[in-house]
Amino acid sequence: MLQIRCPWCGDREETEFRYGGQAHVDYPRDPAALDDRAWGEYLFVRDNPKGEFAERWVHTAGCRRWFTTVRDTATNQMRAELPSARKPVM
Repeated sequence: MLQIRCPWCGDREETEFRYGGQAHVDYPRDPAALDDRAWGEYLFVRDNPKGEFAERWVHTAGCRRWFTTVRDTATNQMRAELPSARKPVM
């Protein structure tokens, strides 16, 4: 089982969390100007790297706070970022 470190609660089992997707995805500046293809890409197309990847997680069975972590997708090793971090430091 994957162990995830909540910045507020410490190490917990994966079952206490829900995955929130790729971190640092900015909302479009003018969403009304996007055509269907561009809107679909914003909603559904995300990076899928082998290696370090910034992700959002929520501690649903604990403090219920969102945070960003960097996970190595090849090894599942995780290192936490500060909850207020805007861009990943890789």
